[in-house]
Amino acid sequence: RWNELGRMGRRFISTGPTAEEISAFTGKTALRPLRAYVGLPAADTPAERAHLALEELKRIGGFERSVLVLITPTGTGWVDAGGIDSIEYLTHGDVASVATQYSYLSSPLTMFVDPYTGRETARALFREIYGYWRTLPRDKRPKLYLHGLSLGALNSEWSFEFFELMGDPIDGALWVGPPWIARHWRSATKSRNAGSPAWRPQFRDSSFVRFMNQQGSSAPPGAAWGPMRIVYLQYASDAVTFFDEAWFFREPDWLQPTRGPDVSPEMRWYPVVTMLQTAVDMPLSMDTPLGFGHAYAPTDYLAAWIEVTGRDDWTPEQIARLKQHLEKRRQASIESQVPGG
Repeated sequence: RWNELGRMGRRFISTGPTAEEISAFTGKTALRPLRAYVGLPAADTPAERAHLALEELKRIGGFERSVLVLITPTGTGWVDAGGIDSIEYLTHGDVASVATQYSYLSSPLTMFVDPYTGRETARALFREIYGYWRTLPRDKRPKLYLHGLSLGALNSEWSFEFFELMGDPIDGALWVGPPWIARHWRSATKSRNAGSPAWRPQFRDSSFVRFMNQQGSSAPPGAAWGPMRIVYLQYASDAVTFFDEAWFFREPDWLQPTRGPDVSPEMRWYPVVTMLQTAVDMPLSMDTPLGFGHAYAPTDYLAAWIEVTGRDDWTPEQIARLKQHLEKRRQASIESQVPGG
């Protein structure tokens, strides 16, 4: 019900491009992107809300689309429009997405006050959707992707265990600005190839995990993907991602040469001071211009989704034009956009 979606759910459901808007931009016939959302008032437990999400996807025909995105929102239930609008245009509307809310609190408060409900909610949603998706014929079911920003990325990582996917893997994941404690992000970053920077690492042969920023992917030219594609989109200036308590006594790797394009060459490490400075930067990181800090630009979302999905039906000129369109769309709505944090 409309009143059970919550404020963030109503925003997610009622905004986004229509089929007519997509067609007007592309000049091709488009489908209406499908969005499903289950707010906290809809049911008492994460398992019940996940089941509602599955039934809603069935009702609206989400499994009949070519792409299905499982979104884990931020602490308040917010879904960044740039992250979902971009794939809706990219697929000509042939996509369904679903999210379930787990908190009303901002992400920092949720992470420290109630860090487990988000994981439990993401886990319940994955079990419901993946369990049903596995029963569908492989040649007829949608490609299945996970997506999350910030705390959503952290909890989305917790939604599954890799051994569950060995027999029937999902198609990939786009995790954006993951907090520094995200387990898979942290493991891949620490195990990066020698000589690759911490802010855009190369992980082994780049067939499984790739890191992206404003300058594109970390993968070497011509690197082939494996059956599942995981992409981390992150900015070197994002304190949420690159904070670490160890800076109290050790210089962070991302201050080593060569630095990210958005990190000042004048910045220096000082024991204790740098850690405290970055801790203060975290709650302010959404107030930066798009493309810096924790404010992720629609153009970078688009580039990351192209990498994750492998879409090749857009020319470079069309992609450049779409990036401009998404930027204008974001600027037009930025005053009414309420960051969820």
